[in-house]
Amino acid sequence: MPPSSSPPTPQLFFETINAHQRSGALKAAIELGLFSAIGNVPATADEIAARCGCPRRGIRILSDYLTILGFLEKADSRYALTPSSAVFLDRQSPAYCGGAVSFLLSPVVTEAYTNLAATIRAGRLHTSDQGTTAPDHPAWLEFARGMGPLMGPAAAAAAELAPLDPARDTRVLDISASHGAYGIAFARRYPRAHIVALDWEAVLVITEENAGKAGIADRFSKIAGNAFTVDLGRDYDVVLVPNFLHHFNPADCTAFLRRVHAALRPGGRVVIIEFVPNPDRVTPPAAAEFSLVMLGSTPEGDAYTFDELRTMLVDAGFQAPTAHPLPHSAETAVLASA
Repeated sequence: MPPSSSPPTPQLFFETINAHQRSGALKAAIELGLFSAIGNVPATADEIAARCGCPRRGIRILSDYLTILGFLEKADSRYALTPSSAVFLDRQSPAYCGGAVSFLLSPVVTEAYTNLAATIRAGRLHTSDQGTTAPDHPAWLEFARGMGPLMGPAAAAAAELAPLDPARDTRVLDISASHGAYGIAFARRYPRAHIVALDWEAVLVITEENAGKAGIADRFSKIAGNAFTVDLGRDYDVVLVPNFLHHFNPADCTAFLRRVHAALRPGGRVVIIEFVPNPDRVTPPAAAEFSLVMLGSTPEGDAYTFDELRTMLVDAGFQAPTAHPLPHSAETAVLASA
């Protein structure tokens, strides 16, 4: 990349060092219900304050700041939701994702970056600390409760990539099922698909609840335990591995994928969902940045390139891996056949 011809400026430094103000403002707006208080009719600061039950001063300052960030629009002293805010931040929207704040800004996530230099000096998290890969880590309860709505479009797209035979009963194993969005998408798309969800026991309570709400309870079962050691079962048509491999080193990923291969019927497919950076590891930004998340929260995790994932899959016995960027998502689906 050629050097910039722009004059030096500290703007990026200040924007980055003060990024906590942005996340704090958005968190406050979600907790106060500010986006829902505006809804689909532009409102003044006085009107928003009354609906949120707050003094005007704080609501006016917060609303102006959210306008600067691009979450609101302002005209004639009235604030309106942007199209994206209306879809994702109004509690009345079926795609509301404000609940993700409880996971994304939880102490277990944010505190990993308060002393990132120590992790880098050591080369990994403290040897006695498994981070979010620890068994039954409580962070995954918040993840399951809050992240599902964000996964809906990507999950539906993934279900289209691995079509199932409509003429017979089929079986889909959803590894690290969490909110269950990926397995549910397959069940909705294929009426004869039975979903088997694997996760920690406490998390599966949420998965099962979501399966019931989706109307697929009669085609849902579960396996509780560690995906590296529990009996996965056999003869699956598809095994889903969404947002799982990035927590572990390549050798462990390959060993795990061998277990997946053994669980598939001949010709069955694995569908991996991952943040997949380009070989330069800095583009596209949304995928490449995810490596830092793994640096701060796991002992040996990373965001893997397609070539790295392909090597894991081939070494595990899979054939013809292909990559499919998912629409409206920073993630990529990687498919391979047993």
